[in-house]
Amino acid sequence: MDAAASSSAAVPGRRASAWLAVACLIATGATGWGALAHAQPARGKAGTKALAVYVSYTTHEGDTLYDIAARYMADPTDWALLSSVNHVPAPRRMPAGIVLRLPSQRLRQERETARVVATRGPVEHAFDSTPYLPLKTGQTLGEGDRLRTGANGFATLELPDGSYVTVAQNGELNIDKLRHVTLTGAADRIFDLRAGEVESQVTHATRRDDRFQIRSPSVVAGVRGTRFRVDYDGGMQTTAVAVLDGAVGVDPATQHGRSAAPAPGMPLQASGQLVNASFGNVTNSGGAVGSPVQLLPAPSLAQPARVQDGKTVAFDVNPAEHALGYRLQISHDADQLDLVRDLRVNAPHADFGDLPDGTYFVRVASTDSNGLDGLPNVYAFERRQLGLDASAAQRANSRDYEFRWFVSHSVVPTRFRFVLAKTADLGHPVIDRTDLPDGELVVSDLPPGVYYWTIVAEQFDNGRFYEKSSPVRSFTLAR
Repeated sequence: MDAAASSSAAVPGRRASAWLAVACLIATGATGWGALAHAQPARGKAGTKALAVYVSYTTHEGDTLYDIAARYMADPTDWALLSSVNHVPAPRRMPAGIVLRLPSQRLRQERETARVVATRGPVEHAFDSTPYLPLKTGQTLGEGDRLRTGANGFATLELPDGSYVTVAQNGELNIDKLRHVTLTGAADRIFDLRAGEVESQVTHATRRDDRFQIRSPSVVAGVRGTRFRVDYDGGMQTTAVAVLDGAVGVDPATQHGRSAAPAPGMPLQASGQLVNASFGNVTNSGGAVGSPVQLLPAPSLAQPARVQDGKTVAFDVNPAEHALGYRLQISHDADQLDLVRDLRVNAPHADFGDLPDGTYFVRVASTDSNGLDGLPNVYAFERRQLGLDASAAQRANSRDYEFRWFVSHSVVPTRFRFVLAKTADLGHPVIDRTDLPDGELVVSDLPPGVYYWTIVAEQFDNGRFYEKSSPVRSFTLAR
């Protein structure tokens, strides 16, 4: 037993005074476990007054200040601070139901990890100043880790509360803080965006002092539960924030040499700008926070249900008013957590090149004159490359025409249809043969004239019907 504990236990009068002091705390309004207690003015380094925030803790039978400090304070020796703040000696035991004040700035914090749930393309990570190494799905990252992506490189992190952070291509993101307070469970998550874009899906905060922030050299974007994007352009020294759901508080990155963002527990309305859903803003580094502007409405795709069966995956966008360009992203999931491609185009047409067969989701948004991507539409589509090549030639010294064709997806049973007509729309066909099993057909004794023809490949696979037509071609049969 140490001297403080021994002295307290040996003098019953002091012990009674201690419980009387604690009882006074209860009477003045200290609440229950984990609630914020009063804030008192304290002198800062420059002599200015700052608010000292306390968290209340209700004792259990047999608690001591030593135990409480060891479990919940940053240092076990903080029992002395608790004794001073609460005007209570350090007795050996305390009864249950006593409410103590614990300084929030000295509460113990435990570090957490984020799980990498998806990676595509070139993605690397490093800790502190160590060299970068490839990052793979399933790994975990924590405070001090740095993440960067290359062209067509994407990574998504899942936080312990179910929030997601997705780093787009050519991005750099540092994990500044990823921890929670042991006593209250309040989460503190701060990410430092050095380049590119991150999109966050943040689970709604359950505690008043939960904090989630994306910081760039221009702004600090804080939320309490929403879906939003932050894009930092190092060349232009600007940060664009776009809010898809909820609200985001946006503040200058620094003000008078320190962060201008509100402290944990302060409402978002205390921010320099409160940007609501369907709005965004653009802020120049060192300048005032940009005013909110309404995001462009979601554009639509032409023929969204079409099977992507060509050599490349391509989409046409129905032109949208006020759009200076479009952004299309392909992912394996509707929430765009497992990104595959990300493409910006100036015209309402996007070609992504080749993709393996499978089911995907494409998200399309319009880009406005501020460079802000608007509200998105998401479509499911199927990629199933079904290449069909066809040719025709007249046999020498005859009026016979020989037609040949083949498909690239030959492992699937395929039936063919041959259509020959006198008009380009193939109306009123001269020949319409269905259920052709082979890749060859000879047509004889055709009268002279101009003819148009096509081959249609038909496949039935996994309960779905697929059809691909060759371009309509023509030939002239002389007299």
